[in-house]
Amino acid sequence: MNKDKLERMPLYQKAMEILEIVVRIKQLVPEDNEFTIAVAQNMYTDALQLAPKIAGAEGVELYDIKMENAAIIRKCAREIFVGCNGFIMEGFKELEYLEMLRAEVEEFRVLFAEWVQTFDQWNYIIDRWGLFNPPGVKYDDVDPDDNIPFDNPFDEED
Repeated sequence: MNKDKLERMPLYQKAMEILEIVVRIKQLVPEDNEFTIAVAQNMYTDALQLAPKIAGAEGVELYDIKMENAAIIRKCAREIFVGCNGFIMEGFKELEYLEMLRAEVEEFRVLFAEWVQTFDQWNYIIDRWGLFNPPGVKYDDVDPDDNIPFDNPFDEED
């Protein structure tokens, strides 16, 4: 996928908006509160992963690789959403940023769920770890490609 097409994706754009809000929240964290500094840094680290993982999933065709990226994206987005609780517990004054961030993550969730539905389940290799196989495929299934008889016409006969 080319960069322009990627940057036009609503999911990618939403990831970048989330990153911008997290950066702003990180700038507003009081320097004397180690807990909120740590929470902000974790949120920032998670927000930094969203767009590259979207690009990684868009750059491949295989279902298991797309799903692996999607799982990381989901984990990061959920951590960002939950991270807002830490700020609230610590009495963070700029609550409007937290509300805005949670609203953006919720919009991201919907776009994400729709995006994952576009993954081609039939374009896969068996995930021998068993995590990202399409429905009905098990980690220990026989790979259909292993059963293809192949006589190499270029082999020299004895």
